[in-house]
Amino acid sequence: MKQTCLLMGMPITIEVVEPTVTQDDLDKVFAYFVSVDDTFSTYKATSEISKINRGELLAAQYSENMKSILALSEQTKKDTHGYFDIQRDGIYDPSGIVKGWAVQNAANMLRAWGFRNFYIDAGGDIQLSGNKDGNPWRIGIRNPFNRTEHVKVLALTNRGIATSGTAIRGQHIYNPYNRDTLLIDSVSITVIGPNIYEADRFATAAFAMGKRGIQFIEKLRGFEGYMIDAHARATCTSGFEKYVLHE
Repeated sequence: MKQTCLLMGMPITIEVVEPTVTQDDLDKVFAYFVSVDDTFSTYKATSEISKINRGELLAAQYSENMKSILALSEQTKKDTHGYFDIQRDGIYDPSGIVKGWAVQNAANMLRAWGFRNFYIDAGGDIQLSGNKDGNPWRIGIRNPFNRTEHVKVLALTNRGIATSGTAIRGQHIYNPYNRDTLLIDSVSITVIGPNIYEADRFATAAFAMGKRGIQFIEKLRGFEGYMIDAHARATCTSGFEKYVLHE
């Protein structure tokens, strides 16, 4: 069963290839994404994060999910030497970590219900579990200069994959150490990690690092990356090729 809904300002697709899945199962997962959006959307005046940014909530009033995201964001800031920072000019925008975190939680929901073969794709942040028809899931990396073309097709199972860049949303990521300079050296970086939460948070930080981002991913144990620069030149980590599908 496969279904796509427009939530959190993006298409979210869930596919579960096991025959026991029901529409109710998918509905519960989509409802979870709605609740995440209601809490963390900076575009909704009624969201918890918007209320925090307006100074309407004290720290003691934060929800447990909000406390978790703020703590995880602070940990990611440390893990990335300050290149991941959800606060700018006193305003919180946790979108660089919430999406992967939410997809990971949704995957955990499906696993708790006994499903092992599925994928969840939230605007390009993808968690893959098990297989499809006995083979690893196939995931394409789009050409940021031609969105109708895939530059690589990967074979993945039990991994998360996330891409950060400017091809779709423009200049929405910034370098915390040079906030006013546009990130123009690279246009996209794709990160494969043990799960989508890890892949997503490090992809965002790596893109903020510019050309040095791929070197950062190279040093992370259990991660691989593929970067495309402004001149359409690609650089990949040393173990990336093992995921590339050759036909």
